[in-house]
Amino acid sequence: MKDYFTKKEQIVILVVVLVSISLIGYKFILTDLIQDKEEPLEIISQNSENDDQSTINTDIEEEDKIIMIHISGQVYYPGLIELKSGSRVKDAVDLAGGLKKDADIDKINLAKKVVDEEKIYVPEKGEEISEDIIMEASSTTAQSTSNSKINLNTCTKEQLMSLPGVGEVTATKIIDYRSTNKFKTIEDIMNVSGIGTKKFEALKDFIVVN
Repeated sequence: MKDYFTKKEQIVILVVVLVSISLIGYKFILTDLIQDKEEPLEIISQNSENDDQSTINTDIEEEDKIIMIHISGQVYYPGLIELKSGSRVKDAVDLAGGLKKDADIDKINLAKKVVDEEKIYVPEKGEEISEDIIMEASSTTAQSTSNSKINLNTCTKEQLMSLPGVGEVTATKIIDYRSTNKFKTIEDIMNVSGIGTKKFEALKDFIVVN
């Protein structure tokens, strides 16, 4: 009995082993490919991710946006108020010093969100006034307010109180002053007690004399 292989037989055996190993490896590879093919691919849209991120950024920018409104009537400090976007009428009232005791809160909506360039008027109890004047939310209102300047020599007390930083006391002082001294220039308003250079700078674009 032959107890060893010839060199030729050894080569044949080696070839058979290598072929077997190759076949087994190919089978495993083929199985993996079939499994991968059967599994659904998850397609992630780059545009979708960008849209989501854009929406988040827009929301953040909107929350941080500063708007300006004009509040007058029965508040302690009527005038221009700066607020964050999304603020409500109550926030504007608080920044204006709060409501006076004679304010008719039944005619205003404190929960309403304010918009940029809005005009808010807080009426007095018993005051008859149309709804659109009480709460007017349009940019044209603010534009007309800034474009229609108030004549210091002929305006009413209420008109004066609609000016930035002019309350009831200051408005009364202005009217008392003009009763004996006609305003010849808008700078003359600084002759009124309580109105200095800083307040004049806030008023000069809203007043006129003739």
